[in-house]
Amino acid sequence: MARLTLLIVAVVLAFLVAAPMPEVTAKKYTVGENKFWNPNINYTIWAQGKHFYLGDWLYFVFDRNQHNILEVNKTDYEGCIADHPIRNWTRGAGRDIVTLNETKHYYLLDGKGGCYGGMKLAVKVEKLPPPPKSAPVKNIGSVSMVTGFAQFMVPVSLFAFPAMWDVITRMW
Repeated sequence: MARLTLLIVAVVLAFLVAAPMPEVTAKKYTVGENKFWNPNINYTIWAQGKHFYLGDWLYFVFDRNQHNILEVNKTDYEGCIADHPIRNWTRGAGRDIVTLNETKHYYLLDGKGGCYGGMKLAVKVEKLPPPPKSAPVKNIGSVSMVTGFAQFMVPVSLFAFPAMWDVITRMW
């Protein structure tokens, strides 16, 4: 029974090592970095150069008694109007997350007056770009690298698999 379990574990590990693992692409942005969500910080400058993608999230740290996080439309964002927000992202802890789960412009502001002190942030969320295309096969003389690799691996695998099978059968 122990040998069977060992065999199953070995096979599973072999598949896990051989299988391509998807990249984890969601990114957490702490808004304002170490200055957090506070007045007199230019969040437009903070957001410059950052690309926000579907699935990313914004982490806001602030004094929950003085500030909040409201999502508003563009006009209300520009005028610091918090009277009719699209959504209130504040959960009361002062450590709140805005999940960027739609491809759109997010217009966020502090609805307790901080917007007039610069506490507003606009981000455009985009779909993830496609993965980069694989590099073209490089030719070395008349033999490509892929062909050379295959010519090397096929004989090696012809010896490796029987040796592995021999080890497995001896375990029984």
